[in-house]
Amino acid sequence: MRARIGTRRRAIALAAVASLGAALLAGCADDGDGSDKTSSGDGGGKGKTTLTVGLFGTFGFKEAGLFDEYEKLNPDINIEQNVIERNENYYPALVNHLTTNSGLMDIQAVEVANISEVVQTQSDKLLDLSKYGKKSDYLEWKWQQATTEGGQTVGLGTDVGPMAICYRKDLFQQAGLPTDREEVGKLWAGDWAKLVDVGRDYMKKAPKGTYFMDSPGGLLNAILGSETKKFYDESGEVVYKTNPAVKDGFMLTAEAAQDGVVGNQTQFQPAWDQTIANSKFAAISCPPWMLGTIKGKSKPEAKGQWDVAQAPKSGNWGGAFLAVPKSGKHAEEAAKLAAWLTAPEQQVKLFAKQGSFPSTPAVYTSPEVTGAKNEMTGDTPIGTIFAEAAKNIPVQIIGPKDLIVQQGLTDNGVALAAQGKSPQEAWDAAVKTIDNKLEQ
Repeated sequence: MRARIGTRRRAIALAAVASLGAALLAGCADDGDGSDKTSSGDGGGKGKTTLTVGLFGTFGFKEAGLFDEYEKLNPDINIEQNVIERNENYYPALVNHLTTNSGLMDIQAVEVANISEVVQTQSDKLLDLSKYGKKSDYLEWKWQQATTEGGQTVGLGTDVGPMAICYRKDLFQQAGLPTDREEVGKLWAGDWAKLVDVGRDYMKKAPKGTYFMDSPGGLLNAILGSETKKFYDESGEVVYKTNPAVKDGFMLTAEAAQDGVVGNQTQFQPAWDQTIANSKFAAISCPPWMLGTIKGKSKPEAKGQWDVAQAPKSGNWGGAFLAVPKSGKHAEEAAKLAAWLTAPEQQVKLFAKQGSFPSTPAVYTSPEVTGAKNEMTGDTPIGTIFAEAAKNIPVQIIGPKDLIVQQGLTDNGVALAAQGKSPQEAWDAAVKTIDNKLEQ
C-alpha cells in the first residue's frame, strides 16, 4: 500500500541507502495525480524489443538502476515505465484495461490491498508467473496472496511492510519510560492493549503538548495488520462487523483517541506532517517505509533520537506485486523481466538503494540487510528488526474490497473519536459509510 492502505503517499526516494530512512518502501505514495512516462534506454528503443511497465508511485526500479542493469544484460531489450502517482487513480484504470483487454502495459503493478480482487476476477487475463518466479524465494504468505485456488500465480511480490513501533527515546525518557529497545518491546509484547496502557502511562508525565502516538488511523492499521482474519472469512464473506478482532481493535483505538493518548490528525496530511516536524508524538506504527516519512518531515535535531522496537504482534502494512497481461505483445519477455526484478538478488539491491524491504527471506541475513542503518535511528539494527517481524507476519485473508473497509474504519471511523464522538458513535458512522460503499 503503499503508504496509506493503497491510496496515498508514496514518498520521494531520498538518498542512498546506507540510511533506510532516506527512502520509503516501494510503495509510499506522494500526492501527485499525474503520470510520468520515462525510458531507461538512451536510444529510444530503436531496433529493440520495448517492454512497458505500469506503476503507481515510486517503486524504485529505475531509481536504483535496475532497468539499466537489465538492459545491459539483455541488449535487445528497452524498458519504459509509465507512472501514475496515486493508486486510487491507477487501479480503476487498470481494472478497466483488464476488463476490456486493451491499453495494458507489458507489466502492471498491483497494490496488496487490490491483489485479492485481481486474483478473483482478472486471473484469466494474466500470465501464470509460477513458471518464471520461484515460490521458495518468497515469504509463503506473500506468494499465496497472488495465487488462485487453482494454483495460478498472477503476480510476483515486490516489497513488504513488516510492522514495528518507532519511538522517540528522548520523549520516553522525559516521561519516565525505559528507552532500551528490548525493554520497551517487553512493555507491550503480545497485546496491543498493553501498548495503549504504556501510552496512558506516558501521558501522565508527557512533555507538554505531546501525545503518545501520532494518529488513530495509524494505530488501527497496525492492529488489524496483525490479524489473520479481519474483513473477510475463508469463504469470501464480508465479516468485519461480526469479527471480534475488528470491533475490539476499533474500540481500543477509539478509546485511546477519545482519551487523548493518540493525536487527532489524519496520516499523510499537511497537519500530520507538522506533528512530526514539531515532535508532537512519542511513538508510531512503523513499517520500514515509515522511517523515510519520519526523515523527510523531521527537523535536523531529531536525527538519532528515534529507535525501533518490535510491535506487540507481527503484522504487515504495505507491499505490491508485478503482473503480466497475457495479451501483451511481449508477454514472455515481460515475465522474465518481472521475475528478474523481484528475484532475491534484485530485491536486496533495491533495499540497499531505495529502502524497499524484500519479500524474499533468503536475503534477510545478507550484509545489506543486517548492516542497514538509518540516520534517524543511529546504530539501531533496523534490517534485523524488520526481518524478524517479516518472518512472523500471519498469513492474512485478503478480500476484494479490503481497501474500502479499511478506509471506512480509519478515515470515517476512529478519526471521529479524536474529534469528540464516542467510540460507539464512531463505529456506527464507519459501518454506515462502509456498507453504503460496498453496496455500490
